[in-house]
Amino acid sequence: MSIDSDRPEPVVVGTGPVSARDVVRVARDGIAVVVSDEAIAAVEASRARIEALAADPKPVYGVSTGFGALAVRHIPRQSRKQLQRSLIRSHAAGSGAEVEREVVRALMLLRLSTLATGRTGVRPVVVQTYAALLSAGITPVVYEYGSLGCSGDLAPLSHVALAVIGEGEVRDAHGELRPAVEAMAAAGIAPVELQEKEGLALINGTDGMLGMLVLACHDLRALLRLADVTASMSVEGLLGTDKVFAADLQALRPQPGQAIAAANMVRVLADSPIVASHATPDCTVVQDAYSLRCAPQVAGAARDTLDHAERVAGFELASAVDNPVVTLDGRVESNGNFHGAPVAYVLDFLAIVIADVASISERRTDRFLDKARNHGLPPFLAHDPGVDSGHMIAQYTQAAIVSDLKRLAAPASVDSIPSSAMQEDHVSMGWSAARKLRRALDGLTRVLAIEALTAARALDLRAPLAPAPATAAVLAALRGQVPGPGPDRHLAPEIEAAVGLARSGALLAAAESVTGPLG
Repeated sequence: MSIDSDRPEPVVVGTGPVSARDVVRVARDGIAVVVSDEAIAAVEASRARIEALAADPKPVYGVSTGFGALAVRHIPRQSRKQLQRSLIRSHAAGSGAEVEREVVRALMLLRLSTLATGRTGVRPVVVQTYAALLSAGITPVVYEYGSLGCSGDLAPLSHVALAVIGEGEVRDAHGELRPAVEAMAAAGIAPVELQEKEGLALINGTDGMLGMLVLACHDLRALLRLADVTASMSVEGLLGTDKVFAADLQALRPQPGQAIAAANMVRVLADSPIVASHATPDCTVVQDAYSLRCAPQVAGAARDTLDHAERVAGFELASAVDNPVVTLDGRVESNGNFHGAPVAYVLDFLAIVIADVASISERRTDRFLDKARNHGLPPFLAHDPGVDSGHMIAQYTQAAIVSDLKRLAAPASVDSIPSSAMQEDHVSMGWSAARKLRRALDGLTRVLAIEALTAARALDLRAPLAPAPATAAVLAALRGQVPGPGPDRHLAPEIEAAVGLARSGALLAAAESVTGPLG
C-alpha cells in the first residue's frame, strides 16, 4: 500500500465557494488542495480578456495603469512586469509578530478560491502555484500589522504573493524558516513571474479577515456548548433549580438561541441527585441569581449573533473579491467589493458576545467562593479556610481576563484612518477586529475552564450527594488531570490542565458522552 493511500482526500477548489469546513481542514489539518478543470477553464477564459486589454492603447485600471492614487498613470507594456514586482515588494510592508500558520493557510485558500472563479484575470499558473504551496505545507511569513481592511488585506496578502514570486521567507512543512525560493525548489515549485493585472489580483481581497472569521465561528460554536455545560455545573453546585429552563417558559420568549441553550442545560442537569435534594416544598430559595437563572438568555443571544456571523461568512465565501474584476460578459470593471465592512462588523459583534458570556461565567465562579452566597460550602472552597485560600485567586485570574475581554470588545470597525493620499479615505479595520477576536476566544476558553474547575471542586464538596451523570462525566475528565479538594496546591498548572481540556474539546465531549450531541 502506498503512503498516499492513507492521506485524506484533497479539497477541490472550483468556481464556486469553498465550505467553512474545508477552510478549517486546510488551515488546521494541512489538507492538500487541487483546482478543478472547470476552474482552470474559467481562469483561461478571463485571462484571454485581460491579454486583449493589455494590448489596447486605452488605459485600463490594474492592467495598464498604476494603482491607488497612482491610477492616473499609464504604464508602457515593457514596464508592466516590473510594475507587478514593485507592487508586491512595496506592499509586503508588514511588521510585528508572525501570524499563525492556520491563519495564513486560511488566507491562501480563500485567495485561491477567488482566483479560481475566473473573475480576476490571472493565468492558470498562478492558481496552480497557490494550490501547490498549500499542498506542500509551505507557509509564507506574514506579520501582525499592515492591513487596514480596505483594498483588501494588502500587506498580509502581499507577503504571500512575495513568496509566490520566490522572494521573502516561508515556513516549510516542518516549521523551519527558509528563503521562499529555497523551500519552493525543494518542493519542486517554480516561482511565478507576474504579468498584467496579476499582482493586484493577489492582494485585493478580504481573505485574511474572512479566514479568521471562519475559524472563530468554528471555535465559538463549540465554546458556547461548553458554556452551557459549565453553567449547568454551577447551577448544580450552587443548589440552583433547573425548573427555570423548562421549554414552555423559554417559549414565552421565542429567541431561537435561548431555547437551544436552555434545552442543553436541561439535558446536562437531568437526573441530578443534587438538584433533586432541594427541589422540595420546604426549600427557602425563591429565585436564583441572574447569573444562574439567565444563563440561557445570554448564551442564547450569543448563539443568535454567531448565526448572523456565519451567514455573513457564507456570503463572503461565495464572493469573488478583487478590483478590477472580469465580469461574466467580459467587461473589466472597478468596484468597491474589497471593503471589509461586512466582515469587520461581525468580527466585532462576536468579540462583544464573547466578553458577555465570559462575564456571566466569572460571576458564577465568584458566587462559589462567597460563604454568604454559596449555600453551605466553605469560604473560597478552601480545605482549611484561613490557612488555605482555595480558589480565591483563580477568580482573580478570571476577573483579569474578563476585564481584558471588555477592552477587546471595543469595536475596531468604527475606526478609520485615511490612506493612499486620501484615495482610500474610509477603511474597515477588519483585520484588526479579527486579530483581537482571536485573543478574545483564548480568553473565553480560559474563563470557562476556570468555571469548570471551580464548579467541579464544589460538586466534590457536595458529597455524599452525587452530581448528574453528564456533569459527573465532566468531573471525571477533570479529575483525570487535576486532583480533587484538599490543602492548597500550586494552582496555575491545574488551571492550565483545565484550559487544555476545554480547548481540545475533552470537557464538552465528556458531557456529550452522556447527553448526546448538544445544540
